[in-house]
Amino acid sequence: MVACGRQIGSGVGGRRVVDRRAVADEFARLATELHDVGGVEETADAVVEFALHALHCTCAGVLMVSGRHPQVLASTDPRIAKLYHLQVEADEGPVIAAIRKESTVVIDDVATDTRWPAAWIAQARAEDIRTVVHLPLIVGARVTAVLSLFSDRPHAFDADDLAVAHILARHATVAIANARQEATMARAIDARKLVGQAMGILMERYDLDGGHAFEVLKRYSQQHNRKLRDVAQELIDTRRLPH
Repeated sequence: MVACGRQIGSGVGGRRVVDRRAVADEFARLATELHDVGGVEETADAVVEFALHALHCTCAGVLMVSGRHPQVLASTDPRIAKLYHLQVEADEGPVIAAIRKESTVVIDDVATDTRWPAAWIAQARAEDIRTVVHLPLIVGARVTAVLSLFSDRPHAFDADDLAVAHILARHATVAIANARQEATMARAIDARKLVGQAMGILMERYDLDGGHAFEVLKRYSQQHNRKLRDVAQELIDTRRLPH
């Protein structure tokens, strides 16, 4: 992954100068790389690695929101998983707030921000985390993941950094959503192949037509409360239906 093209200049009063054209070029390059990565976890890994370069943060992570229990999808530092898990287990904290409110949460200084549970603040300070940004990735009016940025310095991200972070979040939203869709389609194709093979075994062994063979698989799936593809896989592996 290439480093971000932001240039740090003297500017007025020593403020950083952002080369917007270079940033745009880097995001164009990122979009191409994300398209070629393939895989949900690999895509998330590419996003957080780019965040390290583009925003000079200490560490970054992605929390996948699926089902009742969000899962860590990518992280550049073990500390992130600890902070995520603490909030998920307690069902409160800044990342939970970002998910529920569907809005960005910015903590400029963990040491002085009193909005969050004492346990989370203590853990963040113990891990030498001072600045935190959580950006929800929203697909179809629903938060599907959260991109998180951390720094060991207070007030680490200025307005330009946050603008870049929001652009990165939009790229990440599209890339991760596409990767998940492709993974779902791949699983569906794989399941159809397994069911087709299992049907072929039943048709040959019991002289059934395709319709009856599928009904047999479906009946076993319902009676044993198992996924159709799992029943098909067991039949292929053992050459017999589940007991």
